[in-house]
Amino acid sequence: MSTFRVNRKLLNPKFEGYKFDFVDQNQVVARHPLQHSASQATASTQSWLSFHEVRSKITHNHLVLNNEGTSAVYVDEDYNIVLIDIAPETLLPSFRVVYELPKPISSSVAELHSEYPSASYLSSDFLLVGDGYGYMYLLRTSLGAFNLAGIYQLVVDGSIQPFLIKSIDWVSSDSAVALLSSSHRGPKSDASTKKSTPVDFDIWAAEVDISLKELPAVAQTMCVLWNRRGDEVPILSKYDSSRKAFMLIGGSPYRDLKVVTSPPYEPSPDEIAPIPRAGENLNTDPARPPLYSWTQTSDSVTVAFPLPSSTPKTAINVKFSTTSLILSISDSLSAHVVTLPSFSSKAFWDGVSPSSSYWTWDKDAEHSFGILTLHLDKQHEGTKWMQVFASAGKSAAAELSPEDVEVPETLDPSELWHIRESLEKYTAALLTGEDASGLGLGQGVPSLAEGEMDEEVDSSVGRTAVITWVHLDGSSPSWSNPVREDPFTLLSTPFPGHRMRTPFSLVLKEGLDGPTYALQPVSSESDSDTVAKWTHTSTFPALGFVLASKQGVRFTHHNENLVFALESGLRNGGGNMYVYRCAKPSEVWAKQSILKIGDGAGGALLGVGAFRVEGRDVILALTEKQLVIVQTW
Repeated sequence: MSTFRVNRKLLNPKFEGYKFDFVDQNQVVARHPLQHSASQATASTQSWLSFHEVRSKITHNHLVLNNEGTSAVYVDEDYNIVLIDIAPETLLPSFRVVYELPKPISSSVAELHSEYPSASYLSSDFLLVGDGYGYMYLLRTSLGAFNLAGIYQLVVDGSIQPFLIKSIDWVSSDSAVALLSSSHRGPKSDASTKKSTPVDFDIWAAEVDISLKELPAVAQTMCVLWNRRGDEVPILSKYDSSRKAFMLIGGSPYRDLKVVTSPPYEPSPDEIAPIPRAGENLNTDPARPPLYSWTQTSDSVTVAFPLPSSTPKTAINVKFSTTSLILSISDSLSAHVVTLPSFSSKAFWDGVSPSSSYWTWDKDAEHSFGILTLHLDKQHEGTKWMQVFASAGKSAAAELSPEDVEVPETLDPSELWHIRESLEKYTAALLTGEDASGLGLGQGVPSLAEGEMDEEVDSSVGRTAVITWVHLDGSSPSWSNPVREDPFTLLSTPFPGHRMRTPFSLVLKEGLDGPTYALQPVSSESDSDTVAKWTHTSTFPALGFVLASKQGVRFTHHNENLVFALESGLRNGGGNMYVYRCAKPSEVWAKQSILKIGDGAGGALLGVGAFRVEGRDVILALTEKQLVIVQTW
C-alpha cells in the first residue's frame, strides 16, 4: 500500500498568492520549423471511442526523449521516425529521418481501432517503437545509424492487437520488459437496450530479448509475462529496481485476471423496495449533525455548540489556555438525544490568547436549542486554521469519537439560527421516524470565502488516481493490495526524459496546495518487501487553486523547484506555458511566469520533454509544425 502523509511543517497557512515574475520571451524561447510535420491524424477513427479512450489520445505524448543524452524522436505523419539532435553548446536542433516504418493498412474490423505511434528509449543504444496497429520495432543505434534488431507483434485471441508503449526498462543484463496498454471491448450490448459496449484497458508486460544477434525473418509473437486489466489507460508507469516491481499509476486499480473475484450481488426488486409489515418502520436513523460549527477571520475563531435551551448558565464550565480547551456541561441531561460537548484539555489547531477570549450563552425560550459560542482570539494573527482542534480527523476511531470528527469550516456567522433549526428537525426526526437526510449545521460558505469559491471548478483540477504494484512474475507484493489502495488527486508528474537529482516524485492535491511526495528507495534487498514509503519533501502553495482556472492545459509536469502547465494551443492563437515556483513555508508570496509557446502558426501541442545541460533544464515542446525550445531560468 502507498501512503501519502502531509508534513504540516511544510504547509504555509499564511501564503497569500503568486506574484508575476517577468521573463524575457526572446531570451528563453526559440522556435524551429519542422521539416517533417507531426500529426494527430495517424490513428484510425473508424469506430466510436469511449471517454477514457478520447482522454488517452488527448494526453498522449508524441515526443520521446533519450534519458542519456540531448536527443529525442517522434513519428511524423508519414510514419517516419525523426531524430532530433540538440547541440548542448548552442541548443540548436538538427532533424533527420532515421527509420521508415511500414505504412499500416487500416483494419476492416471496426472494433480493433488503431492507436497513435508510440516509442520509448531503453538506453542510448536501443529504441522501441510501436506503429499503433499491433507491431513493435526494436532499433539498435550505432554510430548515428538506427538498425532494425527485431519485430514483434501482440496477438490476442488469434488477432493482432493495437497497443501503446507506456515504458521499457532493464530487468537483467540482456533482457528488458516493455509495458503496453490496449483497449478491451466486452461483448456487444443488446441493440434494444441502447447501451454502449463496455471498454476496459489491458496492461501487458512483454519481454524483449536484447541479446539477439540476427534479425528473425518474420515478426515474432511477444512473450507476455503478465496481463492486468483496469478501467482507464495508465497515466504513468515505472519500474522500481530496488523493489523489483512495476508501479502503475492510473484512474483505477489494475486487477489480476487470474484471480477470480465474486460478481457483485444483485438484489431482487423485493430486496430493493421491501413492503413494510404492519407497524414496521423501515426508515433508518437520520445522520447525526456535527458536534459544533465554526468560522474564522484573520484574527479570531468562532465556535458554536448547540445545547438544549433548558441548560442553565451555571451548568456550563469553560476554561481557555494558550493551547487547549476545557469544556463540560454539568446539567443532568443524560436522557437527551443530543450529545453534549465534553473536552478535557483538548488541544487547539493553533495558539489562542486566553485573556481576550470569551464565551457567550444565547438561551432562546422560543426554541428547543440555544447556542454556546466560543470567541477565540488567535495568538498568531493572519494564520488560517484548518480545523478547530489539532486531532480533528486524525484519529483512526474518529467515527466513534464525536469530538475528533473532522468538521469543515462551513458556518456563516449571519446564519447561526440554522443550527437551532437543524437540531430541532433532527430531534423531531428521531421521534417521528421522518427522513432527516441532508441536514447540517448552518449553510453557505465561510464568510472569508464568500464570492471567492467555485467548488465545481476547484474539484475538477487534477486526475483521480491510484497506484498498483506488480512484481516481475505478475503477482502483487505482499504489502500492496490494489483494491485497498487509497485514491488521490494527481496534479503533476516528472518531466518525461528528465533526470532529476532527487527520487521519483509526484505532486498531489491537498486542499488548495500541491505537496510533493518522493518515493523512497529501499536500502537493502531485505527491505524490498516493505510498504512503499512516500515522503512529503516540499509544497507548491495553492497550486490546486491556480491550476483550476487553466482549463486548456494538456500537460502538467515538474522538476525539483518548478511546476509547468502547458496549454494545448488550439485556442487563442497558440498556447501558453504557466510556471509556478515552489515556496518555503516561511514565504507568503511565490513567483509565477507565463511564456508563449505557440505562435498560432505551429499548430496544437503534441508532446513535451526535458533534459539537463550544465545544471539547467531545457524543455522541448513539439507542435504540429514546430519544435519549441525553452531554457529555464
